[in-house]
Parts: sequence; structure tokens; C-alpha cells
Amino acid sequence: MRTREQLAQDIGMPMGTFRNKKPYTAEGFPAPVSSEGARVLLWDGEQTAAYFTGGPVPALPAPGAPGDLLDRQEAAAVLNVAPRSWDTYKSDPRLSPHLVVIGGVEHWPRSVVQAFRDSRPGKQAATGRPKGRPDAVPRGEVHGRVAALLEADPAVTIAAVCAELGVAPATAQRALSQLRREHIELLMGAQPLLTVDQAAARARVPGRGPGAHPQQRL
Repeated sequence: MRTREQLAQDIGMPMGTFRNKKPYTAEGFPAPVSSEGARVLLWDGEQTAAYFTGGPVPALPAPGAPGDLLDRQEAAAVLNVAPRSWDTYKSDPRLSPHLVVIGGVEHWPRSVVQAFRDSRPGKQAATGRPKGRPDAVPRGEVHGRVAALLEADPAVTIAAVCAELGVAPATAQRALSQLRREHIELLMGAQPLLTVDQAAARARVPGRGPGAHPQQRL
């Protein structure tokens, strides 16, 4: 893989000039292999080397192989979650040992991401935490994990949080209530004319649309 900096070295062009001229936008230059929306662009080294020598640019292998390396956007797409949610999941011990950093960009093998997707809590059962057993997610991580679930689905339910994270209903309810309250406060701070119910409707808080009882739980 080649970064912008490495391409500038390959061409023999100062980085400032490279940024201004953007030679990688020239017709025929190989497209980046990074996913759409990636923060750092990467190019295939064989393709760029062939382009610079004037030879035919080889095609990339067809995607879908188990050994394909996925960046955060691609990994999040496999799980059908937002990239910010993946940022929470990636510290899981089923994923973290397989991290591969290329050009400063984090990647994970497709097979590892798929295995994680298929083994996430709630895939086999949706009953939450068994009675008498501690929460599956450490207390210090609950807030961030629930925030990731809310980002992926603002209307996520207590039962869904229990199934996904293996926490007790009371733990899920506390985290959801706090996060939704914070979201409503942020919306009202940014738009002071909003009522609580209007802000709650925009935040997609279940049961808090217009006409809901004002004391109904978040």
C-alpha cells in the first residue's frame, strides 16, 4: 500500500507541491483502494508502480475473500453499524489481536470481522443477563457501548441493549435514560425554541413524541 507521502516520494515531488497539484486525480491514475469516506487514502503499490513505469495497471483481486483487510468503514458495514460504533467494538478481545495497521490506517481481516458479527451477544439468545450473573460488559464500558447502539438505532429498546451487551435491564435503562436526556439537552441548547417533546421526537426517543405523558420515562 502507498500513502500520499509515499506517492510524493515515488514521483520525487515535494509534499507541498503534491498536495496542491494532486497528481493522483489525473486521468488513468489508479483509484484509491480505501473505502468511501476514509480519513486516509491508500493506493495499491503494484498498481501505482505500473502506472509510473507506463505499463498496464493490473486489476485488483475481486473483493470478498476471507483474508481481505477491511478498514473501519468496511468493518462497520459488515456489522451493519455506524463507523463510530465500530470504534467501540474494535477493542473487543475477539478483534484487537487481529489489528493490522497499514499506512497509519487500522484494518482487520474480513473473516475475523464476520466471526465477530456472528458471535456477538444476542445472536443466540435475547434474554439479557442471566439471573445472578454480573453484567457481561464492564461497568466503565457500558456508557460507550450503549452510545454506539443508540447511534446505530436511536430507537433501540432496553431489551435490545440487554440482548446485545448481556447487561441487566436496570443497567440498560439507566444508560439509555442518561444518554437520551443528554441528547435532548444538546438539541435544546442548539435550538432554544424547541420544546422537550419536540427535541425528544427529533432524538427518536420512544414514547416521547407529541402527546406523550410528560413524566414518561426516557
